[in-house]
Amino acid sequence: MKIYDWIVVGGGIAGAALSYELVQQGFSVLLLEQDPTGQNATRYSYGGLAFWSGTTDTMRQLCAEGIARHRILSEELAADTQFRELDLLLTIAADDDPAAVAATYADFAIPPQLLSISEACELEPLLNPDAIAGALTVKHGHINAEKTAQAYIQAFLRAGGDLQFAQVLKLWQQGDKVEGVKTVSETYCSANTAICAGGLSRALLKAAGISIKLYFTHAELIDIPPVDIQLRSLVMPARLQRFQLEAASTTNDRLWDEQGLELAPPILDAGAIQFLDGSLRLGQLSRTLTDTQATINPEASEATIRASVEQILPALKNLPGTWHHCLVSFSRVSKAERSYPLPLIGNIPGKTGIHTFSGFSNPLVIIPPLAQRFARSVIRE
Repeated sequence: MKIYDWIVVGGGIAGAALSYELVQQGFSVLLLEQDPTGQNATRYSYGGLAFWSGTTDTMRQLCAEGIARHRILSEELAADTQFRELDLLLTIAADDDPAAVAATYADFAIPPQLLSISEACELEPLLNPDAIAGALTVKHGHINAEKTAQAYIQAFLRAGGDLQFAQVLKLWQQGDKVEGVKTVSETYCSANTAICAGGLSRALLKAAGISIKLYFTHAELIDIPPVDIQLRSLVMPARLQRFQLEAASTTNDRLWDEQGLELAPPILDAGAIQFLDGSLRLGQLSRTLTDTQATINPEASEATIRASVEQILPALKNLPGTWHHCLVSFSRVSKAERSYPLPLIGNIPGKTGIHTFSGFSNPLVIIPPLAQRFARSVIRE
């Protein structure tokens, strides 16, 4: 039986980037992903790189490192990540105060510029002027997250990494040491295991007797195939509700281990992005349901998303598309980090051989530098 230096569980962009960076440091690495079609949060990501949004020295540094990495990543990985910079439009509701909304962004590394209704509609002609009191704008990075993850994986394989498609059933432990993982058909051994399984990470660790403050939302969106309509910018609401949802749902960690609960009312941050091939994503409706397999009514969800998007971008409402759902992991909001919760990275206290690399908010911009830092910091055993 081959013993790896590292097993990485989860083939989304977090696991793909970490696997690649570990191989670059000379480690033998096995990447395990349960679904060959990649039906995860990376697959349904908007692809935004909010490199302008840091409010602390740490986040500003990571965002700066992240956008620098993304600008060279296609060349390094020998595959097109579809990196570009475009206008982000943060819409301000018609009954809101534009100046007050703008003030909430004053501490960001690059504060967005306040636009009048006419200026916002000039920048994005598909906007409904009657639905907004104005908008904020800032240059925003963008990638195709699925293509970026695949680029990482292909570069990882070329560098000598191993990839297997298998569902991890449980961690293989000897006392306080994790020595690998068990899948449906195999047991894989390693000196170190990194959990990058997104919304499934908490349940996998909990089954091994490891409690960790890592959570997930059920994120719902509509995927629209290529169309002739042109959306010039990434449109999102200026007052995002998702972070309030996450904070409200994590006041009692123990409730997350009870099945069938909804820990806070669902929210909808109405937004849209168009990719380079003309396809669109509309969303996002988020729920904090404690069951990873919770049943959601797709028809009702799609109708809610479309009705909300129609108010801001009426031309997009009736475009034919497919409703999708995925789990998005997050960690508890840090008092020291006002704009985003901090991810959970590193060795799990009280255990050896088991690490986390998960719980990212604003993930796509900071995962590349954090994966590189993680790989450079670990010592071969």
